[in-house]
Amino acid sequence: MKFGIFPPVVAGVCADPEWMAEFAAHSERSGFESLVVVEHTVVVTGTKSTYPYARSGRMPLADECPIPDPLDLLSFLAAKTERIGLATGVLVISNHHPVELAKRVATLDVLSKGRVRLCVGVGWMREEIEACGTDFATRGRRADEAIDVMRTLWAEGGPEGAAFEGEFFSFKGAHSFPKPRSGGVPIHIGGHSNAAARRAGRRGDGLQPLGLDPARFAELAVLMRRSAEGAGRDPDLLELTASGLLSKTNDDAVRIAEEAGVDRMILQASPTTELDRALEEISAFSSSMGLKVQQ
Repeated sequence: MKFGIFPPVVAGVCADPEWMAEFAAHSERSGFESLVVVEHTVVVTGTKSTYPYARSGRMPLADECPIPDPLDLLSFLAAKTERIGLATGVLVISNHHPVELAKRVATLDVLSKGRVRLCVGVGWMREEIEACGTDFATRGRRADEAIDVMRTLWAEGGPEGAAFEGEFFSFKGAHSFPKPRSGGVPIHIGGHSNAAARRAGRRGDGLQPLGLDPARFAELAVLMRRSAEGAGRDPDLLELTASGLLSKTNDDAVRIAEEAGVDRMILQASPTTELDRALEEISAFSSSMGLKVQQ
């Protein structure tokens, strides 16, 4: 089992450079596979959209909670670490033009020596997506096309460059350098819907459902595999990532996840602004799971 870690976003620490640098470095030393950061380009006061990961339907973050741009934050943390993976979870792909996004992600992957994992979703907050200039109703089709655009630009286009012709995006003779690692940056699909599972099977490198009970998680995993097979892809090459709380994940939880075919667990650190307390929690989990500690 691989373990990733979310910093405590709700505590408002993600824009604190000293706090985040030490949190990332300690997570790396403690044997975590990846550090995962979230995205909201804007948070809209009084949103009427339903947050799908809480029974209340309300997002647990305050409107004024600092949520740095995830790629900029990961670029900063790349310079503070050496080995730990750098992941989004979830980048709202609907908020970005894929040509620009392809360049930013490839640049980060090159400068971090191939440590990036991109987990994308279509987004749930209508007002945020519309503020970024995207039609909420077509965000699913745009997401599919955006993934194809990025992979097209990351591939070697030869002297004539890359070409793409789609419903939303088109170009020809396009050269985008630097290129990311061979094969491109892994793109996982985040979300809780059947559409997300199908997208992961057809286009993704994995699925990252959020906040689901085991039965629903299993349904989405099956749907991802069936969609991959239908698209002529090998489902065994796709990863499954589950989420949980660092403070409540024990041997039994890991065993259940492994039996469900989970490859990675991304765990949310407890909501504290006290750095020492956060580092102690990381160390305790690492020790309990026997993670390989780095010096």
